[in-house]
Amino acid sequence: MKTLLTNASQIVTVNTNKKNYKRGIKELNNIDIITDHSLLIEDGLVLDFIPNSKLGKYSATNKIDFKNKIILPGLVECHTHLTFLGSRANEFKLKLRGASYEEIALSGGGILSTVQKVRGASHEELLNDSFTKINRFIEQGVTTLEIKSGYGLSYYDEIKLLQVINSLKAESKIEIVPTFLGAHTYPPEYKNDHKKYLQIICSELIPFIANNKLAEFCDIFCEKTAFTSEDTDLIFTSAVEHGLKLKLHTEQFNNVGGLDAALKFGATSIDHLEVIKESDFCKLRESKTAAVLLPGVSFFLDYDFAPARKLIDNDVIVALATDYNPGSSNISNISLVMGLAALKMKMTFEEIISAYTINSAFALNRSERIGSIEIGKDADFAIMNTQDYNDIIYNIGTNLNVMTIKKGNIVYSKQGE
Repeated sequence: MKTLLTNASQIVTVNTNKKNYKRGIKELNNIDIITDHSLLIEDGLVLDFIPNSKLGKYSATNKIDFKNKIILPGLVECHTHLTFLGSRANEFKLKLRGASYEEIALSGGGILSTVQKVRGASHEELLNDSFTKINRFIEQGVTTLEIKSGYGLSYYDEIKLLQVINSLKAESKIEIVPTFLGAHTYPPEYKNDHKKYLQIICSELIPFIANNKLAEFCDIFCEKTAFTSEDTDLIFTSAVEHGLKLKLHTEQFNNVGGLDAALKFGATSIDHLEVIKESDFCKLRESKTAAVLLPGVSFFLDYDFAPARKLIDNDVIVALATDYNPGSSNISNISLVMGLAALKMKMTFEEIISAYTINSAFALNRSERIGSIEIGKDADFAIMNTQDYNDIIYNIGTNLNVMTIKKGNIVYSKQGE
């Protein structure tokens, strides 16, 4: 079935000419805007760009009029910890009084307080709560969403979380990408026996997860208060042996060797990088590993922002994400994250759009079919209620999305649109 999307003020293609990622100032700032054209889609794919002057020559089963609106590639949210329960508002108050993230974690708070709630929750409770959160992202134009485990921290509870995420994947209107983050922190029962928990991850959890296709990626939090670079090496070795792709949280508070470990194994992305050393920029430049930057965390923790400007100037593949989670970034507002990237990271509007579309898709190993509007790619779109893409970043904290289209199907439409 053919559908024509007509009369859009702008089609922001983020065209890559089949490269499927962008790096460096020139590429990231070229988002290739098309005007006076309509989009022809068929069977969930982009079929062609049609000059409006020639529309009379084309027939389509459906026509959708997007007058005074723009068509953007579907947004790709490549880093979330969305499946959790409960509030950590009291910890937020402590942070505002001066307590650091590490101090709260060392006192038994932080991740472990969420772990307690998740361990006590049923599959159904986690599933229903997560659907509500996913819908918030769909309403903002997200068509692909990554979700990590990591709040179970036991064999049973990590499997439970991944089963919930896979239920979300099966039932959601958009694409859900499951990531195993059993190495989020050491659970209290193995506080003094790290070797035993590493054994559970490497010899029990990873083989079961891989054999049952419960996750696509294996992620680790490599930090002073969590897993060392040696731990990372051990876990990644097992993950690679079992066919899982790799991601890594690192260089958030300390430089502990995580960057080198991730690059050694060819990780798909390295996330955070707030305290990356300038001497390490060249290592990312010479790799095809995406740097996923998370300005919401820096804002929420009132902490250093990752050096986006320098990374881009050094030709690194830069992506953006919310890092939505209950402790360090209770922010699911993508418009706010984009605004922070502009104001605090000095990214241009065009760089932000490229980072939240094609490069975020690249960070999930999906950019060959999503992240840009190119012939043959999935018909994934966010329809913004403006005639100029600059308004997306300018209207900080305001959701301009009025329709979300996944593989040619409308999965969200704002009432009255």
